[in-house]
Amino acid sequence: MNKGKLSAAIEFSVEFYDVDSMHIVWHGNYIKYFEKARCALLEKIGYGYPQMTESGYAFPVTEIQSKYIKPLFFQQRIRVTASLEEYESILRISYVIQDLKTGEVTTKGKSSQVAIKIDTRTTCFDCPDVFIKRVQTLMAQEGL
Repeated sequence: MNKGKLSAAIEFSVEFYDVDSMHIVWHGNYIKYFEKARCALLEKIGYGYPQMTESGYAFPVTEIQSKYIKPLFFQQRIRVTASLEEYESILRISYVIQDLKTGEVTTKGKSSQVAIKIDTRTTCFDCPDVFIKRVQTLMAQEGL
């Protein structure tokens, strides 16, 4: 986990349905792994997708980047860590995928999301207060 940042990590084995004929993870599945870790981070904050919807907001992805350092293979055990980089005007999250056996970093990534009001479909230039308050409360609890 990243020191000084809100983070959440998930661990799992690469499944057969995520690999190509060479047993290497297909590049598009890394984004799915980022999403799993992002969901864990948002749930930790107490603002997962159900809470977003309840508060009247959605956070569509506006940008995503991925740097593939080493390939992932079928049955490889990995850890995906999502860390909150920015949360007041835009939701920015960084990702690191590591091999659980060696600790070696295999992939890094970043995503950006903006809040929109669900009922009017308008873009917000700040994240909702309910989200900011939950982030700040959790940061205080974790001493960040």
